[in-house]
Amino acid sequence: MSDIGVLTTFFKAIIDASRFYKNPEFETIQLHGGQIPDSDTRARAVPIYQTASFCFRDADHAAEVFNMNDPAFAYTRLSNPTIAAFEQRMAQLEGGTAAVATGSGQGAQFVAVAALVRAGDNIVSSLNPSFFQLIFSISMFVIPHHVCAHSRTVLYLAIWKNFGVSVNFVSSADPDAFAAAIDENTKAIFIEVMGNPSLVMFDIASLAEVAHNHRIPLIVDNTFGVGGYLIRPFDHGADIIIHSATKWIGGHGTTIGGVIIDSGKFDWHSGKFPALTSPYRGVVYSEKFGSNAYAAKVRTDMAFTGSCMNPFGAFLLLQGLETLSLRAERHSANGMALAKWLVKHPKVAWVSYHGLESNEFHQLAKKLMRSGLFGGMVNFAIKGGLPKACKFINSLKLVSNLANIGDAKTLITQPGATISVLGEEDAALTGITEDMLRLSTGLEAINDIIADFEGAFEVTFSEDEVVSPAID
Repeated sequence: MSDIGVLTTFFKAIIDASRFYKNPEFETIQLHGGQIPDSDTRARAVPIYQTASFCFRDADHAAEVFNMNDPAFAYTRLSNPTIAAFEQRMAQLEGGTAAVATGSGQGAQFVAVAALVRAGDNIVSSLNPSFFQLIFSISMFVIPHHVCAHSRTVLYLAIWKNFGVSVNFVSSADPDAFAAAIDENTKAIFIEVMGNPSLVMFDIASLAEVAHNHRIPLIVDNTFGVGGYLIRPFDHGADIIIHSATKWIGGHGTTIGGVIIDSGKFDWHSGKFPALTSPYRGVVYSEKFGSNAYAAKVRTDMAFTGSCMNPFGAFLLLQGLETLSLRAERHSANGMALAKWLVKHPKVAWVSYHGLESNEFHQLAKKLMRSGLFGGMVNFAIKGGLPKACKFINSLKLVSNLANIGDAKTLITQPGATISVLGEEDAALTGITEDMLRLSTGLEAINDIIADFEGAFEVTFSEDEVVSPAID
């Protein structure tokens, strides 16, 4: 059976306005998008179709599915009704035309890029640790380079050199620096909507202009955009969005997942993307799928690499989506309150939060983010360096020390622990300092979060008299 033959597209992301009296808003789409109650059972919730495969009506029907003339479900590695509901809902929330779910956010990064490149190509990327993870995950055919002020190469992964694709890392948010890193073999610009963990922000519209001037797409990891509720990159000219759905979309730390969303607006007919415009086993994606050519190619690559989502995981993510806007507002409120409290604390060395007027990205955040909301991510450092930072983390009782963000529970971690992996110079380029603490504020009562911090400060600086600031 041919995998390309049973490719299932399910491009139904455009909201059917006739279902309602008006075009639904975000808060309504997060509940109703991608689903019409089943005509047989009338089930209100999206059912979990926990099955590996689906029956064909007859031999002729199977042939139509194999030839991609019928988008019927065939095999869950390609698509599944539960997964399709999640994909369509995400595409609707972000304003795209199609989406493809993956087994993890890392899988989404890999497939989003792999669909565009071949040996000898490169992409231009912002410099951030999460993309380093992507490089390690696809090291069988990627040879990364840093493109910094002196265009020096500092990292090589030379496995399978004959399949080499290079990554030109840019250490600046300046659009001109990205433009300077592009050459005739560049196939995309890749950025995070916010650097992780640096929280650096990028002017999406300016970078989209740079990309389009070079006839390449702008790919934005919008994980920190909270499912499109805080930031919608397509509104600023981005072409492809990816998410680690593990984070705010799921919101409860219960499952791993990723998603790739196609804007459907990029013109692939520049001669730079033969995988989309040339025949592949009798199929030309741009002709067969039109504006959804990229999404179709991504689905094929997702199926080939086995990086598919499972139905129960999709169900859990759908449950998370239903409260996404409410959680985003609480994350933002708690983030702002805690950041203001930390700024006043005598034992805090510095605080980075986009909602603070003193933050270097405050004005850009106001431009990109939903009015009055700045998310729940707070970076800070306490006085006394690494020893005090470790003691502080170890003294917390409510806040969890673990490697995740976007959870309903407040989480903290120390990015400086990765310095030994990246090296001090590369860590500095990504904005990581030894004393940095990364905080993902949760949904608990803000007074309880602050009480946990107060207690940890008292233990950490037990030899000093610590006077905690009042709560605003």
